[in-house]
Amino acid sequence: MSRIDELIQKFCPEGVPNKSVWEVTIWDKKFNGIEKSMQPKVISYPYVLASKLKELERMQGNVCLLSTGNYIGWTTEELAGKHLCEGEVVAIPWGGQANVKYYKGKFVTADNRIATSKDTKILLNKFLYYLFLINNDLIESFYRGSGIKHPNMKSVLMMKIPVPPLEVQEEIVKILDLFTELEAELEAELEARKTQYTHYRDALMSFEGKEVEWKTLGELGDFTRGKRFVKTDILSEGVPCIHYGEMYTHYKIWAKEAKSFLAPELAAKLRVAKKGDVVIVAAGETIEDIGQGVAWHGNDDVVIHDACFSFSHNMHPNYVSHFTQTDIFHSQIKKYISSGKISSINAAGLSKAKIPVPSMEEQIRIASILDKFHVLINDISVGIPAEIEGRRKQYEYYRNRLLTFKEIANG
Repeated sequence: MSRIDELIQKFCPEGVPNKSVWEVTIWDKKFNGIEKSMQPKVISYPYVLASKLKELERMQGNVCLLSTGNYIGWTTEELAGKHLCEGEVVAIPWGGQANVKYYKGKFVTADNRIATSKDTKILLNKFLYYLFLINNDLIESFYRGSGIKHPNMKSVLMMKIPVPPLEVQEEIVKILDLFTELEAELEAELEARKTQYTHYRDALMSFEGKEVEWKTLGELGDFTRGKRFVKTDILSEGVPCIHYGEMYTHYKIWAKEAKSFLAPELAAKLRVAKKGDVVIVAAGETIEDIGQGVAWHGNDDVVIHDACFSFSHNMHPNYVSHFTQTDIFHSQIKKYISSGKISSINAAGLSKAKIPVPSMEEQIRIASILDKFHVLINDISVGIPAEIEGRRKQYEYYRNRLLTFKEIANG
């Protein structure tokens, strides 16, 4: 921070002027309700529909596919054709919700609203990007509509942003880029560990070349379907419960504490999983969603949703849960899944899936190895996720501090 303080003391000791976004940027189209003086010039970027964007994807391409969501892919100049764009830009989606992006180079864009600095000797595009990031919630508040929301661009253009001297902008961008690069390196390492986990999990549980008995889940235990309750039933305390949606967003391989709770009088009418059972989700938006298992280790019974089954058995719970993540398991249950608006599977279908049944000692050994991988790649209190979380908090702290300036009097 001392370097930034030195630059501020040298170049803007009295403060920094705040300017409206329209004063320092050029956008990709003229917006309704905007005075001509606020948009004397536009730079048009032809866009493709989001549904067509992924059709252009080629792994070896050098042209970025700039979506309105989190997806970023690549294509070739030949496939981009008349939609090929080039420049240094900051983009927000025209529909949906605020999702600020920066890119420099050749790209194809979905329906984004695209800005670029009027003069990069006054405002760096990358600095503009970081300013938009810290104002993401404010920009989000400008999105209006009953269906797909669209930004009120007049509000975006009237938004005030600090514009310090170029030397200050350059140093701040350098620091924030370094944070971003460090986080990207950790994310890449995390992905490598996830790949490693998948490799070892599938190798350990295939028992290729080894003698091991395979039995159906129906031979090894019993399935009990939960009973229906809705999200509005969920409380912050009471009897622990698992809603099927939480199986995708919250739970991983095992759990001993529930995220949600129900009133005791409602819970008494429903069905539960007991300690050692594996809770298996049986409904989802896609076939791939079905079958994820979570071993329940809580001392108290946990109420389960009717889109879940509890599987009671005599195997090691975590061993079973890890197995439900494998392609071996999912390839078996796939043919028993009914597809529609919501995909689902019944107990009969799950019962037919076969699982290798080594000795309990071997189950414990395999589960222990995979549990360690799981903690390393998923637990935000330890391992790489904890380091990423720490870096992210540190980055957000410094980003907010670096991009907050004293406003110059009459600036």
